[in-house]
Amino acid sequence: MGNDTVIENIASFESHPSKYKHWKLAVEGQVATLSMNVKEDGGLRADDYVLKLNSYDLGVDIELADAIQRLRFEHPEVKVLVVTSLKDRIFCAGANIFMLGSSSHPFKVNFCKYTNETRIGLEDASAHSGLKAIAALNGTASGGGYELALACDEILLIDDGNSAVSLPEVPLLGVLPGTGGLTRVVDKRKVRRDQADFFSTTAEGIRGKRAVEWRLVDQVVPKSKFQQVVAERAKALAAQSDRPADGKGMELKSVEPKVTATGVEYRYVSLKLNTSLRVAELTMRGPTEPPGADGAALQAAGCDSWGVRAFRELDDALLRLRINYLEIGTVVLKTQGDGAKVLAWDTFLAGNTQHWLVREVLHLQKRVLKRLDVTAKTLYAFVEPGSCFSGTMAELALAADRSYMLDDADKPTTIELGPLNAGALPMPNGLSRLQTRMLATPEKTKEILAHQGAFSAPEALAAGLITFAPDSLDWDDEIRVALEERASLSPDALTGMEANLRFAGPETLETKIFGRLTAWQNWIFQRPNAVGERGALSLYGQAGVRPTFDMRRT
Repeated sequence: MGNDTVIENIASFESHPSKYKHWKLAVEGQVATLSMNVKEDGGLRADDYVLKLNSYDLGVDIELADAIQRLRFEHPEVKVLVVTSLKDRIFCAGANIFMLGSSSHPFKVNFCKYTNETRIGLEDASAHSGLKAIAALNGTASGGGYELALACDEILLIDDGNSAVSLPEVPLLGVLPGTGGLTRVVDKRKVRRDQADFFSTTAEGIRGKRAVEWRLVDQVVPKSKFQQVVAERAKALAAQSDRPADGKGMELKSVEPKVTATGVEYRYVSLKLNTSLRVAELTMRGPTEPPGADGAALQAAGCDSWGVRAFRELDDALLRLRINYLEIGTVVLKTQGDGAKVLAWDTFLAGNTQHWLVREVLHLQKRVLKRLDVTAKTLYAFVEPGSCFSGTMAELALAADRSYMLDDADKPTTIELGPLNAGALPMPNGLSRLQTRMLATPEKTKEILAHQGAFSAPEALAAGLITFAPDSLDWDDEIRVALEERASLSPDALTGMEANLRFAGPETLETKIFGRLTAWQNWIFQRPNAVGERGALSLYGQAGVRPTFDMRRT
């Protein structure tokens, strides 16, 4: 247990309803039902654990994320999503404990990060797409299963004398419920602290009237009326949605990554690996064609249009970096293309947000950039001749931990901002990357956005848009030293440092979840009380064996 030599290479982060092993998606008019029915022998490491009681691994959550994304893009007529289970008396037992116990530490943390991003995506769909969600708990929801319910707008629990909601990780496993569970209980559902304390240390959970009184669920419904009440609540929530009843969806096809030993190649994104230096070069290319005139034209262009495909490719590349390339410590962000065409896309999106599909594209780009923000890799942006750090693609430079821009009059480089840099693509802290950068001098944000045209290297340095602007004589040495120095530092210390520095300003539900995930999970998942030979997570399921805790508080 807790073997850090385990390799968890994921072949694909894409899925399709026709390939789902663990979910059934049914669309009937304005209501979609996503039913969980986890295949016990269908885990990513099927020989290592069995997915009993609708427990899940990363493969289950990849399908869940795919379903939510497809409903947003392919089914604009759907206004309410009902999440339920096809198993009797069980909704979801949460993350599979034996999967966690046998996984490497980096995988455990990245797994928790992905599941939280998926749940935040469900909340984002409610807030920005008008796609409301009901958790129809037809049985017990434990751990990550209850976390999924917490991400929905309403939680209905069946009253069958047995079904309960619980976060049993502390008493059973010596770990935490992914940080998203604890945070949503008190921040989102506003459960009283003392009641949350009792709830989080009671393995059997809470059911019935008390679950409602403590705000853990919205309604407890007798079994005989459960389906009727779910249907009534779905109809009521659908009335709040502004999604079009007759909109034509956009089919999401595969981004068709071409994986080799040295990287991954897409149409608009390239990922090149230098394993000896532990560095990856991530290059994003701008559009070759202008956007259409309106939302209908975007619809006709389909998912291969740049604003959709490029960001889906970037998303896939980031997930591969997290899970498949753990030894890579630094990601160098580069761009190529025509900045004017990127700005044309930005202007199009900013001017057509009344169209449901344009809105979805904009929020897709936002979610992918947030994925970049919370990725535990050092991010360096290199602005070189031929770069295209304009508009939306300038967000890559603003997201970087450091940015280097060549200052050479014979080989000019530029950065140019556009309408989407003003706040349409917020970070998890709710601020734009530019606002976060200019936290000490907020008045400069307006000045920078009002700047006409592109910033040269000296102008970008003076404005605070970049960190350093070496000339051509110093460029190679400064870049080499920066990469070599970073590679010499402790990855653990860097992850903690970067997570602390990236989200200045206000704290939100998201920054709490990911900040705590970085600190708490990185620490608790390595403590002997959880993963030692006598730790609770390591010994779980062994009859008659109890964990041995080091009782010193730290």
